[in-house]
Amino acid sequence: VQLQAFGGGLVQAGGSLRLSCSASGRTFSDYTTGWFRQVPGKEREFVAGIRRADAMTNYAVSVKGRFTISRDRAKNTVYLQMNSLKGEDTAVYHCAAAPRGLIQSTISSANEYDYWGQGTQVTVSS
Repeated sequence: VQLQAFGGGLVQAGGSLRLSCSASGRTFSDYTTGWFRQVPGKEREFVAGIRRADAMTNYAVSVKGRFTISRDRAKNTVYLQMNSLKGEDTAVYHCAAAPRGLIQSTISSANEYDYWGQGTQVTVSS
């Protein structure tokens, strides 16, 4: 499966952005999908995930209550709605897919994901 993430940009603190991740080759309902982010010099960080079978969602503590991951089966797209953005949300955001159902303890592990899209830059100005 090939993934493409887009929707990043420059936004002021407190603003919102919606990232999209589209898939070609397979449908997202066959995959657990996650969003990760990375800043230079730091490890890739889990942001949010949505499980393939039951669409259970999981969030990093730092974004819980501000970000929402969702899936549109008809458009074969996974979204990350980001509200109340902060400077520390600045990063390159990547979407990833795993051809398996991940439990809560593993959905946040980058090693569980087999497919990765190119990143999209999100910059939050204060």
